[in-house]
This record gives sequence, C-alpha cells and structure tokens, in this order.
Amino acid sequence: MWPDAARWRALGQVFAQTVEEAGYTQVIPPMFENIEVFKRLGDATDVVSKEMYDFEDKGGRHMALRPEQTASIVRAFVEHRPLIPWKAWYSGPNFRYERAQKGRYRQFDQVGIEALGPEDPHLDVEVIALAWRFYQRLGLSQITLMLNSLGSGDDRERFIEALQAHFAAHQNELSEASRTTLAVNPLRVLDSKREQDQAIIDSAPKMLDFLSPEAAEHFEKVQQGLDALDIPYTLNPRLVRGLDYYVRTTFEFISDAFDAAQNAVGGGGRYDGLAESLGGPATPGVGFALGVDRTLLACDAEETFPGPTNVVDLFVIDTTGGQAALALTAALHEEGHRADRSWDNRSMKAQMKAADRSGAQIALIIGEEEAASDTVTVRDLRGQSGQTTVPRTQVNETLRKMMR
Repeated sequence: MWPDAARWRALGQVFAQTVEEAGYTQVIPPMFENIEVFKRLGDATDVVSKEMYDFEDKGGRHMALRPEQTASIVRAFVEHRPLIPWKAWYSGPNFRYERAQKGRYRQFDQVGIEALGPEDPHLDVEVIALAWRFYQRLGLSQITLMLNSLGSGDDRERFIEALQAHFAAHQNELSEASRTTLAVNPLRVLDSKREQDQAIIDSAPKMLDFLSPEAAEHFEKVQQGLDALDIPYTLNPRLVRGLDYYVRTTFEFISDAFDAAQNAVGGGGRYDGLAESLGGPATPGVGFALGVDRTLLACDAEETFPGPTNVVDLFVIDTTGGQAALALTAALHEEGHRADRSWDNRSMKAQMKAADRSGAQIALIIGEEEAASDTVTVRDLRGQSGQTTVPRTQVNETLRKMMR
C-alpha cells in the first residue's frame, strides 16, 4: 500500500539511475521459465531441491516460477547473442517456497545487474562499486562488504574434497542438518549458523589456500581496485553464497543496523560457466542481486530514505460546480504537476480539509469571484507565502516562484 509502494518505486528509480550511469540497460525476464533453466543453479542447492515453485503447464512442459533472475538473464543472452560486453539490469519479484520471516517472503523483490563478456577483474570492481554507490545514495552508512574468492572450477573441486574430508572426520559432532547437507554438498555446511557447527567450521580448510596462481592474481586485482576506489571490505573465507554457479569473486553486503540473523541485504559474484551450461558459448559473467525488502528494512533501521509524505503537490478547490476544477487540474497535469481536486461539489470547508489531508503544498481556489474575473487564488498551505490572486494565465509562473 501507499506510501510503501511509492517508496518501493522511488528505490527502483534510484537504482535505475545509478546503474544506467554505467551503461546498463533494463531487461525484463519472464516470470517463469522451463525448469531446466533454473536447475543450472545446482541440484544440490536448497533453491532447486526445496524452494522452487514448479508446475506442469497445459502443454505438458515442466515450468518453474523464477527463484532468482540471473539464470533468466543469461538464458536471454544465450538465445539472442547481443554484442559483448553486455550490461543488463533488472528488477521485480522472485518466488521461493520457504518459511516466511521478516524481510524474507515467499514472493520477494530484487534489483540487480549482470555483465557478460569480459573476465577483467576491474569489471568485478565496477559491479561491486555500483551496489556500494546505490546504498550510499539511499543514505545507508552501516553496510559492510564481505569478500571472498571461490577460485576456478578446479580450485573449487580441490577445496570441496578437503572440506569433505574435514567434515567427515568430525561428522558425529555436526548437527543433524549439517550431516544431511554434507552428504549433498560440503560447501553448504559453511552456511550453517547453528552453534553446534561453529567450532568445526572455524577449523575447516579455507578456500583462499586452494586458489590457483591465476585465480589468486584475479582476486588480488579485485582487492586493489576496491582499495583504489576507497571501498572498504572484509575478507571472509567462509563466504560461499547459496548458488552453485559462482566462481572466483564472491561478495555479500551486510547491514550492521539490525539483527545478525537477517542482516544480508544483497550479494553476487562471478559465474563464468553459466552461459555455457545453458547452451551458449563460454562467456564470463559477473553480477549481483539486492533484496528490496531487506534494503528498506536497513533504511528503516538507519532512519534514512523515508517514503513520500504527500501524494500530490497541488490541490484544486472549486465552489462553482466543478467544471473550472476539471479544466484547471487537467492543465496542471499537462504542465507535469502532481495535482488533485475535490469531488461531488462539496463545501469550501470540506474541500480545504481534503486539501490538507492530501499533503499538498499549495491550494488553487476558484470561487464565484475568481470565476467571474478569470483568476485563481493561490494559497500556500505549508509555508510562509500566504496567498495571492492572479490571472489564470499567470498560474504557472506563480507556482514556479512558490515551489522553488
């Protein structure tokens, strides 16, 4: 509901402006796809194995509501083969069947970007910097950037083998949930927040120790780029993210303004093999997705980026029957003003109350005298400008002066 919906839209406008300044163009992916598109996220991930809404359509095709949008964007890239580098941004709802909690709903919105083509580490830096700049423009100051590298596919496999051996040696000490996870994907055990698992996770091998020279160089250049832009970050060797397509750079944004159990507001990383797995040429890619609900909760916690306090700026009051209000309001809309009016030929007192409730700054009043002289009384409802009566032809000039 308004004003939440208006605040939601305002956030999207800030995001669009931020990323379009860097050459990203909007892509609107479909709400549902063939389920095989999303299976590329990894059969071992909870998103695929537990949380995806899937169904058979009337044509017998196995479809799924999108649980995220990166796979859809990359599928579109594979299908249409735009020139690279291809920079895309998106916004909209995703769907996951999971326990609803504050800031985490079964239908949730994200904004995000994807950049395909270059494997240049400076592109990783640009992507991270755009998210950082977006948070700054919202007024958020308590955001921490967590950074890690998952190396190449071979690096990751060697790391997983080491994790498997480590956790298997301590299997009886792990929680039951983590033992189940271990049988499917040892990386996911690192995501556990259960107290019983923490000591074992803390003593586990670290991904950064398994990086190839090439992956280590790439990660070093990412850090150097962030340093050059004065973007602070914290190395987190346990950061693996929740989807299996990530390689090399991975990152997450944490809000320090609210409960640690729900403090992730967005994240992303590289997914250099995703396009190939969807049937396209081997094409590096990097991007992020930021949760709209979580981001607005962070804004609430920091008391920043409030919702709009008014629906309109101008309110037309007409005690002559309504025809004058009809014409004047339409003219104001033509000039780009946010304007409303009263209805049903109500009294002056009732119309003034409606003007006050609307939050409008200025009332434009047409009574019998104004109608006879083709004038309008312009009254400042919130400031110190008082009121003045001007010819109808001078209304726009008067408004410009009063609304500076």
